Amino acid sequence: MSETPLIADLGGAPQEAPLSGARIGVVTFPGTLDDRDAARAIKLAGGTPVALWHADTDPAALHGVDAVVLPGGFSYGDYLRAGAIARFAPLMGKIVDAANSDAKLPVLGICNGFQILTEAHLLPGSMIKNDHLKFICRDQTLRVENNRTAWTNQYEEGQEITVVLKNQDGQYVADEKTLDELEGEGRVAFRYVGWNPNGSRRGIAGITNAAGNVVGLMPHPEHAVEPGFAPLGADGQYSTDGLGFFASVLSQLVGEAK
Repeated sequence: MSETPLIADLGGAPQEAPLSGARIGVVTFPGTLDDRDAARAIKLAGGTPVALWHADTDPAALHGVDAVVLPGGFSYGDYLRAGAIARFAPLMGKIVDAANSDAKLPVLGICNGFQILTEAHLLPGSMIKNDHLKFICRDQTLRVENNRTAWTNQYEEGQEITVVLKNQDGQYVADEKTLDELEGEGRVAFRYVGWNPNGSRRGIAGITNAAGNVVGLMPHPEHAVEPGFAPLGADGQYSTDGLGFFASVLSQLVGEAK
């Protein structure tokens, strides 16, 4: 994946090795919008982004990556349901198997990626139209409810972070039994703070699987990684809170390699 250049040198240099040895795959589907942004965030956190193609049928299609990001966008135009077609992409079968294997491949689904994870049954529940039936784009405060996952371990439990929210099908829904299980097992990863922007059940912005290697959320951490190109936090300063997602998985991978 070729490098997306900085418009201005406001982000600081990417971190040095050993994190740079970790290879994080970024999947591109037809209609994906934020793959370059996710790759940029991985590089700024100190990792090496690896481009993955949705239709790759090669047995080695994952190219030996250490983790995978399913970025935001409108895969296959969001026809049928958001993420419903992408779930059947050849590469998704390999990702599902790797995430469920003993190796527990870390997988992060952002926005459309979260929708794909629910359609692929790597995460429970589903995503439907925002309750106000409008596309929304705004800076959004989240509370970290679970900091014990592959993608959240660099945050403090209860920490409030500011990232970007932009979606049309962002309302997380599940039956009461599933919601109670998520709450009881500590699998709500993020909750909206201030207001519920899309009607998601119990204000849920993101969840994790039981093993903690698969996380999905609707807001976009990859859009809050560089000063000057990020939302303003509660302190009035540019928020780079999104870097914590990518630093978390890199930190875990480096720890496992020792």
